[in-house]
Amino acid sequence: MLIFNNTTSSSPSSSGFLLTAYPGLELVHTWISIPVFCLYTIALVGNSMIMLVVITERSLHKPMYYFLSMLSAVDLCLTVTTLPTVLGVLWFHAREISIKACRIQMFFMHGFSFLESSVLVAMAFDRYMAICNPLNYAIVLTDMMSLVTGLTILIRQVVFMFPCVLAVSTVSFQGGKELSHPFCYYPDLVKFTYTNPWVKNFWGMFLQFYLNGTDLLFILFSYILILRTVLSIVAPKKQKKALSTCVCHICAVTVFYVPMISLSLAHRLFTSTPRVICSVLANMYLLLPPVLNPIIYSLKTKVIRRAICQLFKFKGSRDPNRRSLRGRWN
Repeated sequence: MLIFNNTTSSSPSSSGFLLTAYPGLELVHTWISIPVFCLYTIALVGNSMIMLVVITERSLHKPMYYFLSMLSAVDLCLTVTTLPTVLGVLWFHAREISIKACRIQMFFMHGFSFLESSVLVAMAFDRYMAICNPLNYAIVLTDMMSLVTGLTILIRQVVFMFPCVLAVSTVSFQGGKELSHPFCYYPDLVKFTYTNPWVKNFWGMFLQFYLNGTDLLFILFSYILILRTVLSIVAPKKQKKALSTCVCHICAVTVFYVPMISLSLAHRLFTSTPRVICSVLANMYLLLPPVLNPIIYSLKTKVIRRAICQLFKFKGSRDPNRRSLRGRWN
């Protein structure tokens, strides 16, 4: 929080930007911060719990849960990236942010967003192998293969993001401008460059649709193959059981791609979109996946739910106060 200035002025310095949260509702920012803080808490606790359960529970040491822990790790990093500025604006009116800090947050936020898209592809491949080729599932998706997949995702991220970091680091921004969100979002920042914003805007749009678009196409293609396999199953109960294993992943894909695409189009194509709608879309883009993914997987996956309950029971049984109380009762 040291990189942000606590200011409520409407004219930032020429070396920074002004962040905005819920324009027109500045007087009730304190009340708005309560549900926002609760959502951030749910995201932090939920994703941390999923990662802890997968690491500590040996029965969850399987490719499906490895990919789930990767998704939780990415959601956790994405949440931590935007939490300081969002709560800084709502709690302390710390609206001003330096251009350098804004660039850093933008790189991390978009980097983790692209990373989450890649993890969702890996999870789609896992579901494809489990349903369409179950006999080879254990042969193909080994622990080593899961590790290689994770490293491939990271290498792919570095290969595509490193040129972008070099390109954007050389861009000069017009300081003293007001942004549309309480975080630094590339389509919002590109409007305030000294170079032609259309060129930079469509370059960012091309990169986003190339990375996220190819990932989404791969996911859709995987589910076309899954649906074809499921429809070839004669028994309705087996069809329902096979599709039920994909419900959590379909929900995760939906809550990630729908807000992201909507926010991107609102900035790039529909320039007359009201700022309040952009603020709502931005918060959905930031908070829906990290908040809902742990809840969805905990509610729909019995193994995860059982492991979380066992973890709490194990901690409770080790509580010395509780043991002393049991001794007194006995």
